[in-house]
Amino acid sequence: MTASTTRRSTAAKTRTLRSSRTAAVAATAVAGAMLLTACGDQTQKGASDQETKGTAVTSAPLADRLPQAIRDKGVIKVGSDIAYAPVEFKDKDGKTVGIDPDLAEAMSKQLGVTFQFENGTFDTLITGLRAKRYDIAMSAMTDTKDRQQGIDSETKKKVGEGVDFVDYFNAGVSIYTKKGADKGIKAWADLCGKKLVVQRGTVSEDLAKAESKKCTDGKKPAIAIEAFDTDQQAQTRLRSGGADAGSSDFPVAAYTVKTSGGGKDFQIVGGQVEAAPYGIAVAKSNTQLRDAIKAAMDAVIANGEYKKVLDKWGVAQGAVTEAKINGGS
Repeated sequence: MTASTTRRSTAAKTRTLRSSRTAAVAATAVAGAMLLTACGDQTQKGASDQETKGTAVTSAPLADRLPQAIRDKGVIKVGSDIAYAPVEFKDKDGKTVGIDPDLAEAMSKQLGVTFQFENGTFDTLITGLRAKRYDIAMSAMTDTKDRQQGIDSETKKKVGEGVDFVDYFNAGVSIYTKKGADKGIKAWADLCGKKLVVQRGTVSEDLAKAESKKCTDGKKPAIAIEAFDTDQQAQTRLRSGGADAGSSDFPVAAYTVKTSGGGKDFQIVGGQVEAAPYGIAVAKSNTQLRDAIKAAMDAVIANGEYKKVLDKWGVAQGAVTEAKINGGS
């Protein structure tokens, strides 16, 4: 409030000052009341937000299975190689979609928390899990004894403490070639002397290395294996004529054959091999989270949402009837 600059008599001035003081006090009181009211509103809003969040968590049927730290955060961080259609990939709008994100969304209803997918290269996901960058890894990861025990699949040396898996899907490995140009490749044994592209750190790469040794043991040329950070990079290499064949998990190979070039780029050759479970990886020290994830997946299977997701993506042949812990071999 500003003071008047008009000259007045002493009495008028006194009244003016008193009036000014009274107005100032009143204004201060009003302002204070407004401030208190605003603070009260903010406090109520904050409490309301927290209560809403808390209600969402506690009202979920399996929320109490989660570790308290996860419930407090309201988020499960998921490490994933988001370039492996149709399991997880970015759609044309940049949204993460696919089998895994859809199953995670279904599980979120059971657990009352959000599954937040974070992109990483496949061969670094378990390392990221150990470093606590992620709470789980969900990325079409085959459950194997080597991964459970922290063993390097090639050297057979111990490289970490290993992880536990919650198995939720079955998939084999397939070979695909350019359409109309299989170069005599019908099975893995036919790859001797050929160039194969794969994603680094996958079962496809492991199988290729094992098959290559069989080639040289039989006095045939080894398989020339070229490994990439993502399956999409491997596909691009094959598409451009830089390799004779590619290999990836059957759901991925089938989706690639169906969609790449409108179905004109590739073809699958031979049948699936090494059928094994996909598992959600969890640190061995986090058994409570592991068991909560298993309970949520079992609930999703039981209520029919699991079947809807698999039917949506055309992979119903890989369905399981229950989630298992460390079912891989």
